[in-house]
Amino acid sequence: MNKPLRRISLFCGLLVLALLIRTNWLQYVQAEELSTRKENRRVQIAQYATQRGNIIVKGGQSITGSVETPGSDYKYKRVYTDGPMWAPVTGYASQAFGSTQLESLEDKILTGNDDRLFFDRTIGMFTGDKKAGGNVVTTLMPDVQKAAYDKLGTTSGAVAAIDPRTGAILALVSTPSYDPSAFAGNSKTDEKAWVELKDSPEKKLVNRALRETYPPGSTFKVVTAAAALEHGVVTDINAPTDTPEPYLLPNTKTPMVNHAKGCEKANLNFALQVSCNSVFANVADKVGKDKMLETAQKFGFNNDKIDTPVRAFASIYDKTMDRPSNSLSAIGQYNTAATPLQMAMVAAAIANDGKLMKPYMVEQLTAPNLDVIEKHEPQEMSRPLSPANAQKLQQMMVNVVESENGTGGKAKIRGVQVGGKTGTAQHGEKNAKRPYAWFISYAKTDKGSPVAVAVVIEDSDADREDISGGGLAAPIAKAVMEAVLASKG
Repeated sequence: MNKPLRRISLFCGLLVLALLIRTNWLQYVQAEELSTRKENRRVQIAQYATQRGNIIVKGGQSITGSVETPGSDYKYKRVYTDGPMWAPVTGYASQAFGSTQLESLEDKILTGNDDRLFFDRTIGMFTGDKKAGGNVVTTLMPDVQKAAYDKLGTTSGAVAAIDPRTGAILALVSTPSYDPSAFAGNSKTDEKAWVELKDSPEKKLVNRALRETYPPGSTFKVVTAAAALEHGVVTDINAPTDTPEPYLLPNTKTPMVNHAKGCEKANLNFALQVSCNSVFANVADKVGKDKMLETAQKFGFNNDKIDTPVRAFASIYDKTMDRPSNSLSAIGQYNTAATPLQMAMVAAAIANDGKLMKPYMVEQLTAPNLDVIEKHEPQEMSRPLSPANAQKLQQMMVNVVESENGTGGKAKIRGVQVGGKTGTAQHGEKNAKRPYAWFISYAKTDKGSPVAVAVVIEDSDADREDISGGGLAAPIAKAVMEAVLASKG
């Protein structure tokens, strides 16, 4: 063979070798990556070729379903029962726009593609049964969710309710909301609904209960009280403090404004009842920034890995602020920020005698035949305060609701011990915008505390001077607590 032919043969051999290497690389190395790419239409067609498993709430009630899609190569699409009420829990699963929340996080279970369902798929090959998705069983209580949703009504706001004993999330509501069924398909109508929703100034897609932070206002004072008790700055909640009137912020000539009367030298118990800013600013300065930070973080602040399993935004207590800013932060202002879930966790830890349980809303995952394939076990998250100090704080929060001059009277429930704290948080440049109305609370029976609640109202039709946590948010918390108590007998 002459030299040119040898060169051509060698070159062709290299091409064949390269082709073999490339083919094997695609088949064995990149196979999974390519098969799961969202651009792979065959994957999407397969995903919607079978009915999706369901998301289920307490009582066995399914809040999702699947229906056939006429005239589409996607056979089934998702539908939702009371979609706007449950959207902060379910998220959405759309043929055109992907998925979020539980629909996304538990997608493999819901589509039947999870490795733990391999046996079910294998049996189905022999029995002829169609592939089916598994189910996600949540901790959410329908009556409690409805009470929160109905009471929020047309306002912008959120409610988070937790069982303090386990960390189970009982209700998670965000308003205004959206109907995930409206854009679950891939038609022009679905696209129009999606565009209108995505561009809405009301931020309906935002889960305010988990993924929006607000200045917590005076509700944060219970964290400050916990820090004062835990670090020995206050031992007797009924002993006078050395708070002058007016109280000047440390290292400044700026007086701390009180909206309540009788705050001079007020004890911690009375100061929480009427919400004295000066007392808590003074106490926080004595605790010091580092110990305030330590206590706040034990309650969950600055933790960006709180998964429910939907990840909540981190609530913030500043790690680098100066001394006067620490005093402002202690009354829930400066740049302190919290999600409604975080403030429900604060109330829950106090109600549970100082033990904070990790919040969760998926109780178990089940196979199509309802066999349990994974079950959640409650987990302790931290101990922000001792049982003795938690009980002192409970006494203080009960006085906020029960005492004649307390700010939380609209949360009273006959025959039940209710503890609470109001908050009215200023926001906007120079506090020009209408304030946020907060209320955190818990209900307690002889069997312990079955519910802790946080309510925030971001906007309302009320006049600015009429907006308060005690006036607007406390009745919502009361309705939620009553629904839990009624459901638990």
